[in-house]
Amino acid sequence: MKCLVLAAGYATRLYPLTKNFPKPLLKVGDKTILDNLLDDIDKTKKINEYIIISNHKFINHFNEWKNNKKLNSKITIIDDGTTSNETRLGAVADISLAINKLKIDEELMVIAGDNILDFSLSNFIDYYYEKKSTVIMRYFEENKEKIKKSACLLIDSDDLVLNMEEKPNNPKSNWCCPPFYIYSKDDVKEVDKAIKDGCKIDAPGSFISYLHNKKKVYAYKMPGKRYDIGTLENYEDICKKIKEMKNI
Repeated sequence: MKCLVLAAGYATRLYPLTKNFPKPLLKVGDKTILDNLLDDIDKTKKINEYIIISNHKFINHFNEWKNNKKLNSKITIIDDGTTSNETRLGAVADISLAINKLKIDEELMVIAGDNILDFSLSNFIDYYYEKKSTVIMRYFEENKEKIKKSACLLIDSDDLVLNMEEKPNNPKSNWCCPPFYIYSKDDVKEVDKAIKDGCKIDAPGSFISYLHNKKKVYAYKMPGKRYDIGTLENYEDICKKIKEMKNI
C-alpha cells in the first residue's frame, strides 16, 4: 500500500501565515501537521511509499522537509505545476496526476495533509483489510450547518455507503466524511474513468460520491477527534489545545 498526501492547496484563509509557506508544514506542538500524520502511519509498517503532492509555489519547502525526514519507506515529492489558488488542479485531478505519474497499481491511502487527529490511523488500515474494499471515514456531526460545508453520508447497518453528497443544501444524515480514504487496487483504476465521466475534481470526496454508485465502499467510524486547520483562529486554538493536552 502507498500513501498519498494531498498538499497542493494554497490555504488562503490562513494568510498571511501561509502566503509563502505550506499549511501541512506548520507546527502544532513540537511537530509539523504532516509529521504528526506520517509518524503515526509509519508505525504500522504497512506503507511502502509516501507520496506528497504539492504545488510549484511550495515544492521547495517539501523537498527540504524530505531531505531532513526519516521514515521506514521512501518519500516521493510531486509538483503539480500550479502557482496560485486560481490555477490549482483540484484534489481529484492531483490524485489522478500522482497515479499516472508513478504508475500506481496497488492499494492507495489518500489523506489530506492539513488535519490533526487525536487517534491512530492504524485501525483504519486494519478496517480496510477486514472489508477488502475501498473504505472511507465517518464521524457524527450534530450541527447541520457544518454538514453543509462537508461531505454527508448515508450508510447501512454494515457500514456500506448508500449515498454520499458533497456540501449538501439539505443534509440527509448527521454522518460526515473527512478527507481520509483507502482505495482498493481495482478502484485506483477508476479515478481517471470518474474524471472522464464528469466527476467533480475540486473536493477529494467527489471521487467517492462517484465510486459508491459503482463499487462497494465502506465507512469506518472515527474513534476520536479530527481538527481541521482552516483559519488562523482555529490554528491558534488547536495549538493551544495540544499544548494543554501535553501538560496534563
